[in-house]
Amino acid sequence: MLLPSPLKKGDSLLAIAPSGTLRDKEKIKFEEGVEIWHKNGYKIILEENYQDREGYLAGKDEIRRQALHKAWTNPQYKGILCVRGGYGGARLLENWQWETIPQPKWLIGFSDITSLLWSLYNEKIISIHGAVLTTISQEPDWSLKRLFDYVEGKPLLPLHGHSFKGGKAQGRLLSANLTVATHLLGTSLCPKFDNVILALEDVQEAPYRLDRMLTQWRLMGIFHRVKGIILGRFSGCNPSDGIPSWNVNEVLCDRLLDFNIPIISDLPFGHDGVNACLPVGGLVEIDGDEGMIKFIDTVATS
Repeated sequence: MLLPSPLKKGDSLLAIAPSGTLRDKEKIKFEEGVEIWHKNGYKIILEENYQDREGYLAGKDEIRRQALHKAWTNPQYKGILCVRGGYGGARLLENWQWETIPQPKWLIGFSDITSLLWSLYNEKIISIHGAVLTTISQEPDWSLKRLFDYVEGKPLLPLHGHSFKGGKAQGRLLSANLTVATHLLGTSLCPKFDNVILALEDVQEAPYRLDRMLTQWRLMGIFHRVKGIILGRFSGCNPSDGIPSWNVNEVLCDRLLDFNIPIISDLPFGHDGVNACLPVGGLVEIDGDEGMIKFIDTVATS
């Protein structure tokens, strides 16, 4: 896996909206997000389509695809920041080819940006599952420091969660929003899962929907191939009162615990809370007994 070069203070980064349109209620948070990057020494350039609207999309597919191409190939920009998630990223990747450039760039996002992160993983390029511009202002200081330290070339400190199932494993980290990732299974965007530590999170999905998606992964044999699983936040996913249902934890136990792999839960990433950055494609080691994940890659390799 190839690690992008460290960012330097003064670098220009292009902010693009590859998925959903920026909503009116998000504009203040978006401006706060841009200001955080400014305060940390970076020049943020807003791509023209960042406020476009085409239904629920941030402009027509070709406009958003051109923005992604510009962000990736123009040497003026040293990194790519995603404005928000929503829906629409996968639409850009039909017949898409990442052009070979002298040095790959950091791409940062999560949720619907899963499709872009997975696509770069297939190209053997490390990217960042982390806060978008509309959510980064909600990150605590330690999470912000973690992100900026990492993109500037410093190693990532371990993250701690809870033991879900014991054991140890090492592999390449593949982070994802469960819903978005499930819709990529069986497509050309779907990576191979051998030697992978899978990281999953989701938001506003009822327990039966989580069950349905995880059952699909089971039926495809994916959990027999991965080396381990880390679980982030499944926010807004527990059932309403009065509805017969398992809760999120019961679904996760039922669908995952029978696999002989280490699993860690309650790690600080996902929606509606701390979203600590994760290196998609980075080499990691997990300890299911201690509930800890260590990050091994710190320099570019080929």
